[in-house]
Amino acid sequence: MKKLSVKLRHTLHFDFMISKELDFAIRDIADFPKPGIIFKDITPILKDAKLCTAVIDEFVKQLEGIEIDVVAGIESRGFLFGLMLANRLQIPFVPIRKKGKLPFTTVEEPCELEYGSAILELHEDAIIPGQRVLIHDDLLATGGTVSAATRLVQKLDGVVAGYAFVISLDFLNANDKLKQVSQNIISLVSYK
Repeated sequence: MKKLSVKLRHTLHFDFMISKELDFAIRDIADFPKPGIIFKDITPILKDAKLCTAVIDEFVKQLEGIEIDVVAGIESRGFLFGLMLANRLQIPFVPIRKKGKLPFTTVEEPCELEYGSAILELHEDAIIPGQRVLIHDDLLATGGTVSAATRLVQKLDGVVAGYAFVISLDFLNANDKLKQVSQNIISLVSYK
């Protein structure tokens, strides 16, 4: 297992600043993907290379002291920062995808989304039993997708070391579900 050893370069002021910068960059799209949903669009963040680097720096800072062997990113926006984070930590990245997208033998788990349902899959050899996995996605809403991802990791006898999100919709109370698995929950910007 790899234990992160990172020099802290930022102050608490930076924590506040990145949250404000992200909030400014995130675009609200009304009635997407269906009426009544306000979609939090992270694509403006991706146009700012310095902000993307700051996101990864902040995740690394907040993960200090947590043992992580693998980053598992949830399709598809969880791939964007998840792969960059795994690369920075010099640990493997594994994709959690919707059914039918992975080419090798998989394990699967149904999940309830805010606007429907899906089946998530993970390659059966993605996680070695006992590996400590950080599950990453761009946004935590109701927790249906990340709960299914958690069950996939557990099916392969992995240990969920924590969760990392760019955005958390705290008013939906999904953190309560996740805390039953790990207290290590990172969100860079939260909406109450």
